[in-house]
Amino acid sequence: MNKKVLLELCMSPDLGGLELYMVRAAKALVNDFKVISIINTDTKLEQYYNENHKFIKIEKKSNLFMFGAAKKLAKIIDEEGVDIIHMHWTKDIPFVVLAKMLSKRKLNLVQTRNMTMTRFKDDFYHRLLYKNINLMLPVTYQVKEQLEKFIPSEIRPKIEVLYMGSDSVDMIAEEEVFGLKGELGFKENSFNIGMVGRINKAKGQHLLIVALSYMEDETVEAYFVGHEMGEGYIEELKNLAETLGILSRVHFLGFMKNPHHFFQLCDAVVMASRRETFGLVVIEAMQVQTAVIGSNSGGVVEIIDDEKTGLLFEMGSAQSLAQNIQKLHNDPQFLNQLSLAGQKKCEEKFSNEKQFKKLSSILKDLSES
Repeated sequence: MNKKVLLELCMSPDLGGLELYMVRAAKALVNDFKVISIINTDTKLEQYYNENHKFIKIEKKSNLFMFGAAKKLAKIIDEEGVDIIHMHWTKDIPFVVLAKMLSKRKLNLVQTRNMTMTRFKDDFYHRLLYKNINLMLPVTYQVKEQLEKFIPSEIRPKIEVLYMGSDSVDMIAEEEVFGLKGELGFKENSFNIGMVGRINKAKGQHLLIVALSYMEDETVEAYFVGHEMGEGYIEELKNLAETLGILSRVHFLGFMKNPHHFFQLCDAVVMASRRETFGLVVIEAMQVQTAVIGSNSGGVVEIIDDEKTGLLFEMGSAQSLAQNIQKLHNDPQFLNQLSLAGQKKCEEKFSNEKQFKKLSSILKDLSES
């Protein structure tokens, strides 16, 4: 029996959890589908592919429907015999829907929904878009509730929650941890707090810096990993740290292709976004037995069981964050307890193997219906 043809599509020029999830999905589904990835000519994703995984680049213009890109995508759909397009970036919906309309094939459109929805989609434009989508896979139940609230029932696609997951990774040996800490400039006998993600205000790096200033113990250090999204913002954060008198305890390490080793160098990892839709970084840290602290909003509350598998702090409150860091710093036994419980929950509920197996089953059912 010939495999169904699946396009994994993400035209985002950024490089974060959303974009990398698309690559992981493309690689995970090759045994069950003929998978082709569609990426932007202006992308950082190409480095994650090799000769065993087919990808096609499309130049995507900024106009609303991006007619040229849609025409090219429609041609790919027809030539490759595409059965399903799996989208990951909400901004791709218009040109993919247009491509579907231009194509000669009857195919299914699926969107993994990473973003929140905050207003009604009851106008002609959104009705056209959503009636052409067959299935939406929100990454949390909170997002599912929003989709059901804001998309009218008569045009609403089928909705099924599918959590993101984390790959199983090997724990690095103690001597490797020591060596990596030296390479990255970690200080001896420090208590290390990590943050991974795009460097911008929405991610809350400033909250961790302010939280550090509340702590009298100068052994607590903050390490930030990720791309600077707005030129000059890292300099703003450094100026904030200098004003607060803690610049020597704040470190920016840049982007890391694989942050799993970094997580293992940290005593705790913080997710300080105001409304993170899911929080893949939290899961990746839990996977390698690192304690996690997240704000009590968004999808993070579906991952962290407060005081059991991690800690939740009051959204936007640097003081609340500082109290949670202090709690872990003061009680190594509690820190270890949270780390072990977090890893166990991650293995049971958030493994990539389980989530991609479920995704494959969902897509097969869709293509056969």
